Amino acid sequence: MTKVTKKKICKAAKQVKEVVQNAQLGVAFHFPCPIYTIERPDFLKSVTTVSEDSLEIQRKEQPLDEIYPVIMSGNYPDDSRISEFSQYVGSTAWNILNEQGYAMQDKVVSFTEMWTQEHHKHSSMEQHVHGFGVQIVGFYFLEVPEGSSRVVFHDPRPGKVQINLPEYDHNAITLASPSIQFDLVPGRIFIAPSWLPHSFTRNLNQKKPTRFVHFN
Repeated sequence: MTKVTKKKICKAAKQVKEVVQNAQLGVAFHFPCPIYTIERPDFLKSVTTVSEDSLEIQRKEQPLDEIYPVIMSGNYPDDSRISEFSQYVGSTAWNILNEQGYAMQDKVVSFTEMWTQEHHKHSSMEQHVHGFGVQIVGFYFLEVPEGSSRVVFHDPRPGKVQINLPEYDHNAITLASPSIQFDLVPGRIFIAPSWLPHSFTRNLNQKKPTRFVHFN
């Protein structure tokens, strides 16, 4: 690159400013990354019961690891005690894909997995996606103590991630943000495309775990 003087930089900046002032810049947003949320505390009682029964089996078979203090239950999408919850999540997933423009009229959705995660002190979940044909992922939060984990969704575009510039304000949610975090509330459901990378921050509560259902 040739050496650019301060005077030339100021002149170029002034010209750009004048162009912006004299013309309305159009913008078209495409290829969005939707994240859906809804409050359904009415499912808490039944889902918590099934989660606790499944977690208890795992607690007996494998003691809590101090290095990676998380307990994962078995798979239970077909448990009759949560049939209303499963039907609601399944029909919502179908509606989401249909509204997004996919040809869903001759298709049905089914669960590949539904299980509960119990993250104890300092436990977290690394960034990942779900493949093997999965289209939708989601979470249903059961217990959210003070200082609990937070769900994080990450920018899925490798091209943008590769050339990202420094953010002006890390506390602001802008088009420059590489990820977004959400506060958790018991009874809240999150649903997102399976290709959207997600993770969980560490649970900072020393005594109470963060519990949630993860479904694909």
